[in-house]
Amino acid sequence: MLGWALTFLVVALIAAALGFGGIAGASAGIAKILFFIFIVLFVVAMVARALKGRPPM
Repeated sequence: MLGWALTFLVVALIAAALGFGGIAGASAGIAKILFFIFIVLFVVAMVARALKGRPPM
């Protein structure tokens, strides 16, 4: 999921450099949403792993 967020970020940066403001804004918004979903899932996975008795990573 982090890979997709980075992909949309790169698309947003390229679109902004070429002057496509609408596409750049939409891609940046999607990248932001995917990044936050990734962070939430990462924290949930670390908490679940810690509750099972294994140390995180």
